Amino acid sequence: MAQIFDAPSKAILRSQIAEHIAENDNNDRRVDQEGETPLPKDRFFDRELSWLKFNQRVLECAENEDMPLLERANFAAIFASNLDEFFMVRVAGLKRRIDSGIAVPSAAGLSPRQQLRAISETAHRLQNEHAHYAIDTILPELEKEHIVLLTWDKLTSAEQERLSRYYRQQVFPVLTPLAVDPAHPFPYISGGSINLAVIVENPASGKSHFARVKIPGNLPRLVPVDDMTDEESKDERYGFIAMEKLIAAHLESLFPGMIIKEARSFRVTRNEDIDVEEDDAENLLNAMEKELLRRRFGPPIRLEITDTTSPFLSQLLADQLGVSQDEVYRLPSPLDLTVLFELGGVDRPDLKNRQIAEVESSRAQDIFAAIRERDILLHHPYDSFSTSVQAFLAQAAADPKVLAIKQTLYRTSSNSPIIDALIDAAHAGKQVLALVEIKARFDEDANIAWARKLERAGVHVVYGIVGLKTHCKLIEVVRQEADGLRRYCHVGTGNYNPKTARLYTDLGLLTCDPVVGQDLTRLFNQLSGYAPKSSFHRLLVAPRTVRTGLIQRIRREEDAARAGKEAWIKIKVNSIVDEKTIDALYRASQAGVKIDIVERGICALKPGVPGLSENIRVRSILGRFLEHSRIYAFCNADGPQIGEGPASGPEVYIGSADLMHRNLDRRVEALVRVTAPEQIDELIRYVDLQMADSTMSWHMQPDGTYVLHTKDDEGRPLVDSQEYLIRKHQRRPSSHN
Repeated sequence: MAQIFDAPSKAILRSQIAEHIAENDNNDRRVDQEGETPLPKDRFFDRELSWLKFNQRVLECAENEDMPLLERANFAAIFASNLDEFFMVRVAGLKRRIDSGIAVPSAAGLSPRQQLRAISETAHRLQNEHAHYAIDTILPELEKEHIVLLTWDKLTSAEQERLSRYYRQQVFPVLTPLAVDPAHPFPYISGGSINLAVIVENPASGKSHFARVKIPGNLPRLVPVDDMTDEESKDERYGFIAMEKLIAAHLESLFPGMIIKEARSFRVTRNEDIDVEEDDAENLLNAMEKELLRRRFGPPIRLEITDTTSPFLSQLLADQLGVSQDEVYRLPSPLDLTVLFELGGVDRPDLKNRQIAEVESSRAQDIFAAIRERDILLHHPYDSFSTSVQAFLAQAAADPKVLAIKQTLYRTSSNSPIIDALIDAAHAGKQVLALVEIKARFDEDANIAWARKLERAGVHVVYGIVGLKTHCKLIEVVRQEADGLRRYCHVGTGNYNPKTARLYTDLGLLTCDPVVGQDLTRLFNQLSGYAPKSSFHRLLVAPRTVRTGLIQRIRREEDAARAGKEAWIKIKVNSIVDEKTIDALYRASQAGVKIDIVERGICALKPGVPGLSENIRVRSILGRFLEHSRIYAFCNADGPQIGEGPASGPEVYIGSADLMHRNLDRRVEALVRVTAPEQIDELIRYVDLQMADSTMSWHMQPDGTYVLHTKDDEGRPLVDSQEYLIRKHQRRPSSHN
């Protein structure tokens, strides 16, 4: 495999990054040094505690009895999955800072130790509430619907016989009991795995011993109890037993001749973040593969045990794993409630949200002709990903007039048609460039595999700029036409992943505007070669111009408000943390700018504080789809023009960047300006819909709490914005057909 970068290029790229950082620092100082009255020191919420409030809203979705039952179970699983990643990355990072002696306070003024204590207190409370609600409420409600999680003693003799046969044939051969004694040290416990901690007694000596049995991760966690070939049984009940309970019922087969004194489930969470020194890595791909091997051995940061575990066994596990009592979570069984994801396969559509019907064309549409007619604004999943973006790439790969395809890939799916289209294009002799971000967290293994597969097919694979993740969502197709070369482009807010495109709300712009084409050509050249001084016209690109460009536009609204003109800002993002941008919004609010923010996850901004942010409202939307799109809209009543922006009238951008340090400083992000008046209006109406008092949402309070609004003053249900958009898009013809 060719080297990703040689020694001279590393020096050039280091210099380029330094220039980016210096330029942002200078711009930040320009924002600060205006002589205004200092803003209060306590104007930010803590990032980590704000994230926990987001996950609490996810839990409230699981507790929402107006939602279909299997969807509530799914939200309970999402809560557990979210919390796992939070511990593996954010809590692990705090522990690293403490261990290394880096005690820099957060923007909210908390030291890492103070953050860790507050996180521990909140996480214990939330995880306990989550586990008890799932087990004491959701599972009994599922049982009423004949979807049952059973224990061994609740099975009939026929069921026990059938499952014992399954255990002997499919499970027993893959189990490896590990004893702990002077000849056998305490085994390594991999992060995220379910394990049985077993105390056995030797009847001859009367001595007790500890052993560990790992539950196989490559077998279904929920084992069907019922004979699913029996149609009558299938109609009556969906019965399951957790794999760990099945194994626990057969421990005698693993420890013959021993007395089983105690067997309890436990689970360890480890630091699983990736840290690669790119400047020292002659081949980033190989360095990443080695780091992924080391990830499995990260230090433990959380121990989950069942609440029936004896004090002796609890202490033994904590001592052997080196975790403090604050890091031990005693929970009801079963542990790891991501297992509830497996219930999604149960054939009970009456307990799920109705599916969005894909609008499939009877014949392939000429997407290039449609784009030449006008810019196309896509809104997934309401607009089909498969008949728009996926079809755009497939047509480009098959079209003999297409000379080149360039694309960024941050995350994609297994058996991806996106990857297949790029390979087909390369086989057809087209120039194909794929910028694969192999540092996409928790997708590193998959992206390494995609990179190697693409390279074998003849695709030019690059990995972007050293020190920066490439997070922007871009496609450029170069096509030979009668009047010369034309560039067809896609700029999106979400990953090129057909599976998540059905689950995430994202926006995308298909255009052949030569200005956007020139911008994307320059950006791809910057990513694959040497073009540190590239300038852009319809794009804002991080780490150089997203923060500064947005702050310029926020300040323009502030100046307009001070001059007595109409001024407003509408923002929709996943998270808002960046202090410089928040301070600019505070200043604008103080000047009288009306600011509406829709955020899904973290919000460090304090809305509605008198004298600081009384003109800022923050709403949060969680629903059947993951809100993932980013919109930045500015009133721009009468200019003045900034860069290549319009002289007057609303200025709206969509793209991949959230208002977080990582997006603005450590990633390559792109926002594209939408220019079609009807599309500008559509995006503004979209934010207004989600901000409306008539829409179901969480309203953020000045103290950081969120209040869920589901009914109006007369008790009537408020509008579910996602269901509203489903109905709206089903009533109209597909925008790209």
